[in-house]
Amino acid sequence: GMGMMFIFYSIPALSLALVAWAVVSRRLSSGPRRASMVAAFVLTCGAFTLVRTSGITGAGASDLQWRWTPTPEERLLAQAGDRPATLASPPAAKTSVEPPAALGSAKTAMSSSAPPAVKAREKRRKSKAVDEPATIPPAPPVPPAKVDWPGFRGPARDGIIPGVRIATDWVKSPPVELWRRPVGPGWSSFAISGVLLYTQEQRGEEEVVSCYKLTTGEPVWRHGDAVRFWESNGGAGPRATPTLSNGRVYAFGATGVLNALDAANGAVVWSRNAASDTGAKLPGWGFSSSPLVVGDLVIVAASGRLAAYDVATGKSRWLGPAHGGSYSSPHLATIGGVKQILLMSGAGATSVAPANGTLLWEHAWQGSTIVQPALTANGDVLIAVGDAMGGIGMRRISVAHRPAGWTAEERWTSRGLKPYFNDFVVHNGHAFGFDGSILACIDLEGGERKWKGGRYGHGQLLLLPDQDLLLVLSEMGELVLVAAAPDQFAELARFPAIKGKTWNHPVLVGDVLLVRNDQEMVAFRLSLADR
Repeated sequence: GMGMMFIFYSIPALSLALVAWAVVSRRLSSGPRRASMVAAFVLTCGAFTLVRTSGITGAGASDLQWRWTPTPEERLLAQAGDRPATLASPPAAKTSVEPPAALGSAKTAMSSSAPPAVKAREKRRKSKAVDEPATIPPAPPVPPAKVDWPGFRGPARDGIIPGVRIATDWVKSPPVELWRRPVGPGWSSFAISGVLLYTQEQRGEEEVVSCYKLTTGEPVWRHGDAVRFWESNGGAGPRATPTLSNGRVYAFGATGVLNALDAANGAVVWSRNAASDTGAKLPGWGFSSSPLVVGDLVIVAASGRLAAYDVATGKSRWLGPAHGGSYSSPHLATIGGVKQILLMSGAGATSVAPANGTLLWEHAWQGSTIVQPALTANGDVLIAVGDAMGGIGMRRISVAHRPAGWTAEERWTSRGLKPYFNDFVVHNGHAFGFDGSILACIDLEGGERKWKGGRYGHGQLLLLPDQDLLLVLSEMGELVLVAAAPDQFAELARFPAIKGKTWNHPVLVGDVLLVRNDQEMVAFRLSLADR
């Protein structure tokens, strides 16, 4: 399964030791030569005890650090003056969800990586919160600020930003850094409303939903739940992105905690545990679904099963079909004039009615599902799956509502673009995205690859359709501009933005670009193009 991916890379010291011992055992006989080689073997293994892995890259390479150096999270927790004015305490009803036995419990994962001082402090904090109510009454309605970026990949979850044109000569007009701030680990992106931004992170024993000022990066409020998720490939922290709607923030944590918070101050409106509600087991890489608000419902994917809740009360409204694992998020689409919720899961693509979760159609294509589906101009659906080694390919399916019911038929399957956990965009009859660690473009008419170029690792990208432009954030934190054109690969500009492994989706609102990874977040101002 997906939780077993790259185990060899996750424990480099043990892997190398086993390989070395196998070679020594087969090639050496007894005597002084054997004794000297055994001594060398022991010294080599001892050297590897001096390092630790901070996870792996998208290609499976281990990120090794000296064992005695503090982690970025430990350095962040040791800072003074990082606490916002408002700290919203979690309800007592929230409890940790036990991960699979292969990963150990959430408590074990926390104990292995959180500093003792942090654990003691958090224990004291939690002991004071046991009598707090599970929910609080909603605050009087306040007109919500305009939502500029509601959450994961933008308003349509497609990574497309119309109406914005930026200067592409970054030698003449490079991105200007507005602020830079340490942040706790996690692979969340941002939601933005007015002068406030929202994200998720891990801080010691607390999984946190945070609010910061967009203009300065200063903390405004922070809500914490007493849970910690960690796995060896991606590290600690939440995987999803918060969603803004009607003055509230909806956030789904890596262990299954779903919160509805007041966007102004972080107060808990209601809280549920979607893992318990659906009976879903904690996936190897954690729950990764970003909440989707449709009408009076907020919908999350608890692994491969959709769960819908009333936005006002948190009451469970419906559960969708259970279809294996998934790291994808629910996706709102209109096909044939009918609104529906799409979800990629281990069984393939599934569509349900938003009102009650009734199954509309399914299309089988087994594999690992992480990226979002997309629609073509005529309403066909593009889906992608992977396996333990990466992306398998992309498929175009034709969906139609006929008198006998819905149908979903394959038009083509292509290996010209093989997204794995890096989302793609659709533009002018073509799809642009990451084929492994290299950018690629395919024609949507037949799935043929048009070009492949630019080694940016397993990064993420946005599309500025008004100027046929891709804004790429590489896995190593570089910003790159690439032409969104099918004739050839063309890199237009490059700029160093952030250091370290960067899997988080970037966000562009007006002329402000936000990027983050599991260590820090940065805001840049981009020069707008002359119209």
